[in-house]
Parts: sequence; C-alpha cells; structure tokens
Amino acid sequence: MRITRTAHTTHDAQTFVSGGALHALAARFDGWLRTATAVVLLSVVAACGGGGGDSNSSSSSNSSVNTDGLPASPTAQPIAAGAANTVAVTVGAGLSGVVNIPTVSVTICAPGSTTNCQTIDNIQVDTGSYGLRIVGSVLNSTLSGAMPVNAAPNVSSAQLAECTRFADGYSWGTIRNATVKIGGETASTIPIQLIGDLASSTIPTSGCINGSSENTVSDLGANGILGIGVAPYDCGTTCQSASTAATYSNYYACPTSGAACSRTAVPTGQQVANPVAHFTTDNNGVILQMSPVSNAGSAGATGTLVFGIGTQSNNALAAANVFNTDSYGDMNSSTFNGSKVTAFLDSGSNGYFFSDSTLTLCSSNYSGFYCPSSSQTRTVTLVGTGGNSLAAQIGIANAQSLFRSGNNNYAFNDLAGQLSTTGIFDLGLPYFYGRYVYYGMDQTASGGQSPYVAF
Repeated sequence: MRITRTAHTTHDAQTFVSGGALHALAARFDGWLRTATAVVLLSVVAACGGGGGDSNSSSSSNSSVNTDGLPASPTAQPIAAGAANTVAVTVGAGLSGVVNIPTVSVTICAPGSTTNCQTIDNIQVDTGSYGLRIVGSVLNSTLSGAMPVNAAPNVSSAQLAECTRFADGYSWGTIRNATVKIGGETASTIPIQLIGDLASSTIPTSGCINGSSENTVSDLGANGILGIGVAPYDCGTTCQSASTAATYSNYYACPTSGAACSRTAVPTGQQVANPVAHFTTDNNGVILQMSPVSNAGSAGATGTLVFGIGTQSNNALAAANVFNTDSYGDMNSSTFNGSKVTAFLDSGSNGYFFSDSTLTLCSSNYSGFYCPSSSQTRTVTLVGTGGNSLAAQIGIANAQSLFRSGNNNYAFNDLAGQLSTTGIFDLGLPYFYGRYVYYGMDQTASGGQSPYVAF
C-alpha cells in the first residue's frame, strides 16, 4: 500500500504554499488548473505490507480502528453504469497502490478517426480540475503519431506545451488534439495534454520547475487525470490575455529550432478542454455517485459517473443541498472554527485537508495526516455565493490505525490531513462515499447557467 497526500495548484500559477489543495489568492486570476491528485506532496511509501485485494469490494472492517464518535455515514448506492451517459468508477489498489483514487476508462481517438483509437484504464476522476491529461508513455505509437503537437498560436515554428505546477512538483508535456469518448459520450477533437512526452532539457527553468517532476504513471498513481470540474477550460482568461499570460500562463511556445520555451497567450479554444463541456449532449454537468464504505476502511469501492443533469431519466437533480459557486467550484464564504475559509468538494483529493491545531498529527511514517487518539467529528459550514448554507460534518479517524488495519484496504471515508495554510477546507473523496455529488457546468459565457455543486 502506498500512502500519499495530495497536492494541488493554486489558481494563481505563481503562488504556491506547501500542503494539500491550495486556493489562496483564488480571486486574483481567472483559471489555472487546480489539481492532479495522486501527485505526491510528501513522498511517503509506508511499509503496509502487500496491496491488492478485491478492488470491487465495498465492505470490510477491522476492530483495531476506533470508530466511536464518528458521524453517521451516508448510504446512497450508485446506479448501474449501463446507460450511454454513464461510466463505471473504481477505487482500489490501482497501478501504484495509492489510497482513495477513483478511476474510469477513457477512449482516445486520433482526430477524425473512428478506428485509430485506444482505451486507457485507470484514469483518475478529478472534480477539482478541468481537462484530460494522459501520461504519454501509455499511448501506442500509432495513435500518438496521428496526434501531432499543436502549434503555439502567434509564434512562428513553435510547438505548444504546458507546465502544470503542484505544491511539491510539476508535470510537463505537449498539447495535442484528440477525440475523447467516455461511456457513450463523445467530445470531438478537443485539446488534451500528454504528460512527459518532451525531453527534460526543454523544461523551462523559469516559471515551471517546482520540486520533483510528476511525469510518469508511478508519479501520478494513474495513467492520467480526467478533470471534470465546473470550468469548461483549464486556464481561461488568465492564459488568454497577453497581459496576464506573460507572467502567469501555464502554456509555453517551444520553437522547433531548439530555442528555449517561453510563456505564451492561448485562446480558450486552444486550451486543454473539459471533455464534458464539449459533449454533444449531456454536457451541462456531472454526477459522481460513490458507494458507501466502512468507517474502518474497505478494500475498495465502486461508483458511477453520470453525465448531464436533468437531461435524461437517470440524472435528475435530486440534491437536498445546492450551492452556487465561483467559476472554479469554490464556496469562498464558508466557515470553520469561527474563521472564513474557501471550501470545495474535490474527488481528486484522497482525504480531507484543512488546518486544525487541536488534532494530533501522525508520526513521521504518516507525516501530514491526522492521528487523533480517538475518532473526531468536525463541522465546516458551507456557504454558496447565493448565501445558502449547510453545517457539514466529517469524521476523522486515526490515519495510522486506518493504514495498518488491513493490507488490502484502499478506500477510507474518514482519512484527513493537515494543510500548512489556513483558509482552505478541502472535502476530498471521503466525503463522496455514500453520496451523489453534482457539478453544474459554468455556462455563463454563452448566457447559460452559473456553476454550482450539490449533494
């Protein structure tokens, strides 16, 4: 079993604070990828024994984990993933034994082709980012060869690449066009990123390198990342505007002459695109439905990712709580322990991440996670942009006990870790177990709905 904390980028591509999903300065600039969860913030490989087990099992228990005092767990079950607007989700040992990583299968086709395609399993479902990113090495040569690197706009003889920075590292790779199929839905010829397909010598020394590289399957814990949050593009106006792109763009023009890559402005239509927003139908949002798991941890969990909200008989909005958000899915007026926080629901985080000095931290083997002597309950008050609010309770068990409770457990609904910065409350995958979580796509640019989350 591989134990990691997650790492996320800020919306301001230049501001990084160590720890979890970071949203400080979220209001300063529009856009920027928030995520890639299996990215390791603390490169911890714990001696947990063997991994594996039945990744489809959603029940397990162990008396060594004290679950007294935890709030009642939700019990909703996912619908069957049989319809065209659905795809099955799995949490298990995966490719690298990282806990709490939900994955799906995605099919990628060369632009304009219905036969030059490849189905790739173990793609992480991330509601905190926007766009598809695939580790380049997992594509076969026939497909990758039919997906030429996109030209950098307004720069002669230059390829377009992107640097995705995280709190502890970065990913670097080119932008290609591809047709993306998930379940029975299709997004035709949209920009995606291939991670790790450029030589390390091309990585910009200014504005990109930040800790270690995260360019392999082992680094990510998955073959790629499927960003399906509320934004239709991964960077938006920050990277589109020349005035902000010169300093904050995550896109680079790389001259074929071998000259150094440099930041460049990129129109939204050429930025890495959220596939859901570009489906022909069922493109106004997603519902991530996850099975419940034991408070003591489970071997795995199953789920269903449903495309569209209110567009089919199987995706009606049946949530008790609906929160309008900013353009990134954040609830910026939420409160925790009497202080204002930015709160968000993010399947791309493998635990709850927040700052609480009253919770005991784990020893060095599990550094960064919380290890209270008895299980705890905390309450964060979620407040949407429209003012509607909810006091949401979470349970926190001793992470060391959870990790040691069984060598084959990879799904935990009460795993939490520390943020070294205040003002952020990350409701990661543990909050999704036993719930239906809805993400309404930001369609305001075309006069449509405002972004929202619901459960």
